[in-house]
Amino acid sequence: MTMSDEILFSVQNGLGIIQLNRPAALNALNHAMCVPLEQHLRAWANDAAVKAVLIKGTGEKAFCAGGDIRRLADTGPEGHDYRRNFWGDEYRANTVIAEYPKPFIALIDGIFMGGGVGLSVHGSHRVVSEQVLFAMPETGIGLFPDVGGTYFLPRLPGELGTYLGLTGARLKSADVLGTGIATHCVKRADHAALEAALVAAALPDKAAVDAVIAGFAHDPGPAPILAQLPLIDRLFAGASVAEIMQALEADAPWGQEQAKLIRSKSPTSVKLTFAQLRRGKHLNFRDCMILEWRMCNHVAAGHDFYEGVRAVIIDKDHAPRWQPATLEAVDDAYIEGYFAPLPDGDLRFA
Repeated sequence: MTMSDEILFSVQNGLGIIQLNRPAALNALNHAMCVPLEQHLRAWANDAAVKAVLIKGTGEKAFCAGGDIRRLADTGPEGHDYRRNFWGDEYRANTVIAEYPKPFIALIDGIFMGGGVGLSVHGSHRVVSEQVLFAMPETGIGLFPDVGGTYFLPRLPGELGTYLGLTGARLKSADVLGTGIATHCVKRADHAALEAALVAAALPDKAAVDAVIAGFAHDPGPAPILAQLPLIDRLFAGASVAEIMQALEADAPWGQEQAKLIRSKSPTSVKLTFAQLRRGKHLNFRDCMILEWRMCNHVAAGHDFYEGVRAVIIDKDHAPRWQPATLEAVDDAYIEGYFAPLPDGDLRFA
């Protein structure tokens, strides 16, 4: 497969169609895909013949399992340039989606995590199948929930975003729909027919998109996570990670299970994510992406990201040696440094 085959573009009767085409890699996003993605989105936004955009993945295993993390963790000189180029272009593409002037329909089946969330959750229509699996698992690899997580996680109900960001908890279709991460559920078997109906409709406006999708909508049933929200809100409302951990460790058995899970993550990432999400609640989307640009560049200068990728993706021993090794050893001044401006400036938007 050539790079040009890894992401495909077409226009059918006014519908711009983007297909992530790396099924063997669970459609993981790489830099060679980010550049044409942004270019086509910008061109279609200004093309009167394109009425709406749809993005989908190849195969049933994943819409997009995230970014190409292994490549991002290359510690050589080429790795430095690749990270900056990838994150910069990825974040600009996320911003284009968040600000898109036309209906943006993400047709999501299978896994969507990390970078795959950034390609979908900011659009106007997030259509999931009954087989989806959502997570923002970055604290487990020494990173943080980026790709706009700074913006969308704090805007989920109550303290749900804090819970998802710190623990990396996974949600299935009913929870994804019930919490507003998705706007619609359509059965996997109906996705092709839905796409064909969107093409046939010629989509004069957003109302037409709504009507077509409504015709295929499926009720996945009650969302179990909503029944847990009062507990999540109580245990994750602390003014610091220390307060949250204290509340969790006093709550048996569920809270203690979450505390144990959080303590297995990068301590730096946990505290960084908490600070990130508390800030993001008060920022607009572009300011959130500027913040993430600063954070990812500071993370790239540290230790835990590379160690997390080694432990989870490369060696797969799942025994990361975090530095610092405990939450208590990570002080607030250290975390504050991750939000500092970069010497060569902030993320620039085209």
